Formats: sequence, C-alpha cells, structure tokens
Amino acid sequence: MEAEMFETSEKLAEFLASTSLLSESWRLCSLANTSVPPCRIIVDQIGDVGYVAFSGVVGVNSDGDNLVPLESDPFGNGPFSSSYSREDGEDPAMVHSWFLHIFLNIFHSPIFHNQMLTVMNRSKAVIVTGHSIGGTTASLAALWLLSYLQTISSPISVLCITFGSPLLGNESLLKAILRERWGGKFCHVVSKDDLVPRLLFAPLTSITPQLNYLLQLWQFSTTSPQLGQPSMQLSEEDKIEFYHYILSHVAEAEREGSMKCPYKPFGSYLLCSEKGAVCVENATAVVQMLHLMFTTSSVNSMIDDHLKYGDVVAKISQQFLKSRSFTEGVLLPGSSYEVGILLALEASDIVNQDSVAERAKECLKMAKQMGRRPNLNCANLANSLAKVNPYRAEIEWYKSQCDESEDQMGYYDSFKLRGASKRISKINMNRFKLAGFWDKVIYLLETNQLPHDFPIQAKWVMGSLFYRLLVEPLDIAEYYRTDMHRIKGHYLMHGRERRYVIFERWWMNRKKGTEDNKNRSKYAGLTQDSCFWARVEEAKDCLENAKIETDTSKLAQLWENMKQFELYASGLIEKKEVSKDVVAKNSSYSLWVEKWRAYQCTRLLLS
Repeated sequence: MEAEMFETSEKLAEFLASTSLLSESWRLCSLANTSVPPCRIIVDQIGDVGYVAFSGVVGVNSDGDNLVPLESDPFGNGPFSSSYSREDGEDPAMVHSWFLHIFLNIFHSPIFHNQMLTVMNRSKAVIVTGHSIGGTTASLAALWLLSYLQTISSPISVLCITFGSPLLGNESLLKAILRERWGGKFCHVVSKDDLVPRLLFAPLTSITPQLNYLLQLWQFSTTSPQLGQPSMQLSEEDKIEFYHYILSHVAEAEREGSMKCPYKPFGSYLLCSEKGAVCVENATAVVQMLHLMFTTSSVNSMIDDHLKYGDVVAKISQQFLKSRSFTEGVLLPGSSYEVGILLALEASDIVNQDSVAERAKECLKMAKQMGRRPNLNCANLANSLAKVNPYRAEIEWYKSQCDESEDQMGYYDSFKLRGASKRISKINMNRFKLAGFWDKVIYLLETNQLPHDFPIQAKWVMGSLFYRLLVEPLDIAEYYRTDMHRIKGHYLMHGRERRYVIFERWWMNRKKGTEDNKNRSKYAGLTQDSCFWARVEEAKDCLENAKIETDTSKLAQLWENMKQFELYASGLIEKKEVSKDVVAKNSSYSLWVEKWRAYQCTRLLLS
C-alpha cells in the first residue's frame, strides 16, 4: 500500500498540468478581472469543455466574519433552498454571508441562467473557475450546478478550479461535500506566500486598517493596471503587524486541528512554490500545510503572491511535465513511500527548513493515514457484516416458521408470547449480537472513523434497512412483553433505540431510483414500517382506555387516535407494504381490528 502514498495527489496534479485546464481557467479569470467595466461572469467553449469564470472584482465589504446557512436567500427561493442532509446535532452547512450575497446577486440575474444553460447544452464537462473572491463565487456556483445536475440525472462532469480563494464555509459544509462524494470536484490552487487563502483563519474585526487594505487588494491584479491600486497603502510596520497577526492565528488553527476556526477547507489544495506543487486533500493536513509553508514567506510576498497566479500556472505546467524521479540529478534513496515524502517536501519549498520540514513530513504521513483509515475501517466492517449475516439468516428462518405456524399468530406475537426454549434463546442472542454490530457501525461513523459518504452508500443503506425491518419488531415485542411500557411509557416515545432512528434517516436521505415507485403485487417480505407493531400496541392501549373513559374530550381524542391508526394501517395493507404476519388470523393487529369494530358497534347502539 505504500506505493500508493501520493497516487491520488500526483494523478490530479499531473492531469491538470498536462492539460490546458489550468491555463485556460486562469486566462478567463484574468479576462473577467480586467474587463472594463468588470464582467461578473465570462463563459467560453473549447471543444466539449465549457468554461465559466467569475470575476474577483466586487464591491468592498468589511463586516468581518459572519456565517449564514447555505440555504439563506433574502431574494426568495434560492439555489440552496433544500439544505444538505446532516447528522444528529450537526450544524447546518454555512458560508460567509458576503460571499453568499455576491453569488446570489449573480444567480438571480437572467444572464447567469442563460449562459449556464448554453454551456450545459454544448458541453460534456464544465469547468467553473475564479480568482480571489471570484473563487468563492465559483465554488458556490459549482455546488449549485452539481446539485442541479443531480436532480436531472445529467452525465455532465463538473470541476471547480480556484486561484487564491479565501475559505468559504464551516465544517458542516465540508462534511456535506464529502458525503455527496464531491470532494474531488474542487481544486484550489494556492501560492506558497499568498495571504488571502489564510485570511479567515484569523478574526478580522480587530485589525480594520489592514483588513480594509486586503479587501481592496482583492479587487486588483497585475494584469489590470487600468484599475489602479488600492486607495490606501500599508506602511512596512503595518504589513509586519498584519503578517504576524495572521501567522499566529493560522498557527493556532494548525495546533488545534483547525477546530477553533469556524472556516474549514474542502476539496483538494494544490499548494505551489518555486520548487513545484503538492496536492493535499485532508482538511486538517491542508490547514497544517498552509501554516508550515507560510512560515517561510516574506512580508512583501504575502500580498504580491496573491496577484501572480499567471506565473504559478506556468511553473506548474513546466514542473509537472518533467520527471520528478531525480533531484539535482541524484536518484532518491529508499522506498517509493520515502520518495513520495521527499518529493512532496521539495515541492512545498520547505525541505531546507529542518524543524518545519520534519513537521511537514509528519503532516503528510498523517494525511495519508487519515485518508486511508476510514476506507480500511469500511472494508473491515464489510468483512464483519459477512460474519454476522448468519445471525440474521437464523432470524429470517425463525420468522418464516412463525408465519407458517398453525397458531396463525405471526412473527411479532410469536416472539412476544414465547415460552422458554433453546431455539428462542438463540434467536434472542442473535438479536443482541446484531445490535452490537450496528452500534459499532454508528460509533465508528460518529467518531469520524468511516468515510463521510458512508450513510449514503447503497450497501449500508440497504443493510441497515433490512436489519431495522427484521429486528426492530422483536425489540418492540420484548419491550411490551416485559411491560416496559408501564414503567417508561410507550415504545415510540420512550423505548426506541437510537440506532433505528439513525437508520431510518439514512433511508429517507438515500438516492431514490425508479424502483421506489413500483406497486407491489403481493405482501412484502417485511413490514415497511418497522414501528408498525408499536403503533398497534398504542392502539390497543387506546381501545382499553376508551372503554373506561368518562371524560368526553379525552374519549374524543382516543377515538380520533384509533381512527387515524385504522386509516394508516389499512393504507399499508392496501398497498401490500406489510408482511403477511400482520393480517394473520390471530395477530395482535387482526384481534385489535375485531375489538375495534365491536366497540364501534357498541357505541353506535348506545348513541
């Protein structure tokens, strides 16, 4: 596996360097920045590839840090009106309010939709690009485009390339992008000394003069002399103060694993220097490398580098198109793993800084380990799932035996009313073993030890669904068999295990296909509402309470509850979304229906 240490990074970097994607993207970014008056969006077509470039020349705003939900849109129903799925307790995906406002102003203009439609109709692939703040606009446009193409099942490929872009959003945005498997759709080109991609690691409200200067600087590039220079200039003392202010906060973000900073990098970062470029994907490693490379920068270059991405693009093409198996004519010693480390350190231009280089080396190792561990854990879980599947198979066999039994009670009631037997004990033990496995899955996911897209992977969505539909009825049966509803309250509110709630959300957030709309010709193998029997138990309780209730308002509510359940259950049965054990002659549901109808007749006679 060591030979694959930098396989992904090298492939991405070599692909970009060996094509015209970087140079064409930067050409259009420069054109968007230097046009008079500035063009907010420029499109171009080269063969089957469409380019969409956003200008970094926008109105200055100095409100400081202000994160807002991605779906926020003061103009009405916007491009992100449907928020991305998130886990329990997770914040919504949020982005910087100013950057979102800039994008929404463009999005709600007719020219945007006309040009995007033209590009999509002509292209097999779309490159969305931007420099500086234009990079944040490009990232938001790419997120919108990816979401839109997903809804229409379009085969168009999308790649977002930014140059010197500030950070955009919070950790929830990062997780949402990873869950959708869109991380590989974003490549952020960052020069070694460029301050702007590091700017939002620091709180900006307390350094207003320097911030205002940077905000103005964002409007200019070396290829646009007609736009002039920022109206204010920093003294050398101000530059030094600003440099150390940003550097200290980037260093703090690195030490804390970027936890204190609300802004998180996403996608791949192509970190460039005079010596080459290294591509990093892990968000924590990106923060660390942004700091370590910045520590060797000069005060003047921190601003100049933001304006010279034309030079950066030219150097990337030159350096990645030649073989990097030799350094100064000497073959690098050691394994391919060590070669990869040394080449990456050389490309970052910190190879001669002993203490910094050692930290960078550890950072790159950590990035690889963190990148591989979730996938390895996922593979190990797949093996573990194969080992626990026999437990599930035994429960399936038990269900089929119950459903075919002459007592006609069905699966749920047979387990609830069971006696002592070796077979039943084994089934009950299997229930506990399966619960242990799935609880481990949730633990690994919630401690970030599994891929972020794990909850939408078909294998695990379907596996968790089948487990929930098969085993939760047994959990419900055990809950009512032991009278826990009299101690804690009914199952749905007081007894349901958290794992079932999580798996139900996985199913609701799945990628839906045409098979979801098919009508059933026979009863389902498993009742599609895993809590159906809990609803039956509540309906039974309602009926018993109704027989002795004297308060008319409470009686009316009990009556309404039973009517609603009757409609719900009959709907499931009509659509054949229940297992045949539900309609078994002596099942709890069938017996409740008989008692409910008798109760209705009695009430009718008394009235």
